[in-house]
Amino acid sequence: MTERTSHRGLVVVAIMASMAMIAIEATIVSTAMPQIAAQLGQINLYSWVFSAFLLTQTATTVVFGKLADIYGRKPMILIGIAIFLLASVLAGFAWSMPSMIAFRLLQGAGAGAIQPVAMTVVADLFPGNQRGKVQGYLASVWALSAVVGPLLGSLIIHNLPWAWVFWINVPVGLFAASTFFLFLREEKRTRVVSIDVLGASLFAVSISALMIALTEMESAISGQAIGALAIFAAALGAFIWQERRAEAPMIAPDLWLKRPIAFANLTVFFASMAIMGLTTFLPMYVQTVLNRSPLVAGFALTMLLLGWPCGATIASRQFTRFGLRPLMVTGSLLIPLGTFLFILLRPTSSAVLAGAGSLIMGFGMGLLNISALILTQESVGANERGSATASNVFSRNLGSTLGAAVLGAVLTYGLAHVANGQAITPEQIRALLNGTGAAISGVEEVRHALQHALHATFIAMLLIAVLIIPACLAVPSTQLHGPAPQEA
Repeated sequence: MTERTSHRGLVVVAIMASMAMIAIEATIVSTAMPQIAAQLGQINLYSWVFSAFLLTQTATTVVFGKLADIYGRKPMILIGIAIFLLASVLAGFAWSMPSMIAFRLLQGAGAGAIQPVAMTVVADLFPGNQRGKVQGYLASVWALSAVVGPLLGSLIIHNLPWAWVFWINVPVGLFAASTFFLFLREEKRTRVVSIDVLGASLFAVSISALMIALTEMESAISGQAIGALAIFAAALGAFIWQERRAEAPMIAPDLWLKRPIAFANLTVFFASMAIMGLTTFLPMYVQTVLNRSPLVAGFALTMLLLGWPCGATIASRQFTRFGLRPLMVTGSLLIPLGTFLFILLRPTSSAVLAGAGSLIMGFGMGLLNISALILTQESVGANERGSATASNVFSRNLGSTLGAAVLGAVLTYGLAHVANGQAITPEQIRALLNGTGAAISGVEEVRHALQHALHATFIAMLLIAVLIIPACLAVPSTQLHGPAPQEA
């Protein structure tokens, strides 16, 4: 038994702890933000507390993945945890909404290092035919965090200062960092590579501008969105020019354009777009159109969290038997099938139908995501594994953001062009969600308009989900690496 394999269990625990910080952050903060915003003021900046985190996380993922290939996984993940914890402490001391947004930007940068590098460490420690089991554990961490986060956020808000929503990360992060420091062993890297600083900067600017444009366009096309798109186009053009001339480009075209990586990333991109519609709009449909309680809406969405780890667990145990590509294709068929059930929803439908669609989509996502990640990692050597893993994470994050923008635009258009010509206001929707819909005039007309607008959104989801199938069929089969040294 080598020293490296003897410590694998402890390192996996540290990976799960570090991933739990990121996974739980979204749900715990979303639960607490209404109370935080009430104290900090400037409610008009509310959505940017969430957008800022995702913006820097997406923009830095690829950069840290590349740096992990050059300098090693251990220093990069320790730097990521340090940034994340520093930002968490500062966010607890935020004195205004702009300061909160600034600290969330920093926190997102830390997450952009932790997530891809931690997943790369798993790929380093476990060969392909053993890795899926650990990836199944990580999928369970995300599912559990989605359930525990709102409960924990509610407990903190009612019993402690809201700062503990962020400070709770400190002990978890310190445990993970100390475990990585003591037990993560990796070979010293002797590669001497010039860092493409200009390429990294241009990439960060272009992706940040794109994220800002997509965030602004969720409600309507504005001057800020058009300006951000112009910056994105200019920065992207400069980035492509720089990558063609750089000695060691930040994003190597020969890696990103490899057929297995390109199409595997395309599948998770479309899948993330579709799943964003489920998590965003299904609870709204159940509460407003089906007129069910928030508890029932939560149950319908929880079926996603049940199906996802189940699919991931099955994929992790069976891909050595059936192969990665067949499992991806199966997942690509299940996701549109689950989405199709949402199109069948009517105001008189049972919430069980919504839960069934959520369960099937989640199961398909579990099969697809695990298989696509392992296939991506198996398509490159160890010296490019960080960049390949980061490309997969980046595709997921970008798909989620674009999905929110596109499907949000479909809903907004539907609500603004109802049959009687009278647009539905956000206040009317909020009243239905808060259970005070009876107090507004024309409540049934509002429900009817929402039903048509959300139905159109589900159709758009299905069209996106169908695109996963040809992308999956274009993925070639990949041979898995042999087993790792066995522990004594």
